[in-house]
Amino acid sequence: MNATPASRVAVAALCALGLAGSLRGQGAVSGVGPRPAPIPERWRGIVGEYGSDRQPLHVYERDGVLHVRVLWTIRYPLIPVSDSVFAFPERGLYQGERLTVQRDAAGSATGIEVGGVRYPRRAVGPGDGGQLRVTPLAPVPGVLAAARTAQPPPQPEGLHAPDLIDLAALDTTLQLDVRYATENNFLGTPFYASARVFLQRPAAEAVVRAHRWLRAQGYGLLIHDGYRPWYVTRAFWDATPPASRWMVADPRLGSRHNRGCAVDLTLVDLATGAVVDMGGTYDETTPRSHPAYPVTTSLQRWHRELLREALEREGFHRIADEWWHFDFRDWREYPILNLPFEELR
Repeated sequence: MNATPASRVAVAALCALGLAGSLRGQGAVSGVGPRPAPIPERWRGIVGEYGSDRQPLHVYERDGVLHVRVLWTIRYPLIPVSDSVFAFPERGLYQGERLTVQRDAAGSATGIEVGGVRYPRRAVGPGDGGQLRVTPLAPVPGVLAAARTAQPPPQPEGLHAPDLIDLAALDTTLQLDVRYATENNFLGTPFYASARVFLQRPAAEAVVRAHRWLRAQGYGLLIHDGYRPWYVTRAFWDATPPASRWMVADPRLGSRHNRGCAVDLTLVDLATGAVVDMGGTYDETTPRSHPAYPVTTSLQRWHRELLREALEREGFHRIADEWWHFDFRDWREYPILNLPFEELR
């Protein structure tokens, strides 16, 4: 369920080698190239991770072709023989071998077989596309109550005066899914008193500009989170197991969210109204959260790059571990805030 240090290092190594690929600079949509076609339905349940940490196999799609990656570094294009049987090319370690997909009644792969060896499918992320949860170190309501009495770190003088504004007041076409106002979040407890998103005014206006640029491409933004009171960051840290703390901020330093200068968001397809499949889910403590996680499809990678392009055009920067999290360029100029949602208008 949680990303292990080894798996995170492996993903980072792939990205450093350039194996995850980039879709920038190819034309069509500014900066991200033409929109790839969806993979064939018969392949949809095959893409994923197989085997063990020591002997992993990864099946992904690139440019209309299924590929298999062996031990994170060796990759081969697969030649379809049937919907469930693929031949390896006439080169490399698996010359003359075939990859056979084993499926369940719904057609999803439960494992693959290569050279007489079965590699079971690895469960990565929530199977239904919902919210992945972690088991808290202690009951969250008690942790949250204690965090409310704690004090944030001291702030230097000369920072900008806060000017938090409600995103919905700037553009009513923005869609919201504020999970921290519900139980549908990674710790299963509401943290906010209302399902609203606040940002410092320049950051909020930049999000709206990104949203309007995306609308011209047939997409819109779905916002998960913006400003986050410091005591919530403290509660996240105190409740989250150490193995998963890579996805929460150290309260001793505060976070960009505490400054009202970070936004969590994803894409919506305006033609269908559906939330776009990004090859991983929001607040997911697995390697799929890495922006360049390679075990995906060309279309999923393109959508991740489209989101990045839209936000970076307006002065945001995507962070290294979460494809959905973007920091505004001026975040250092704002103080860490601890205003509860009840006090925001």
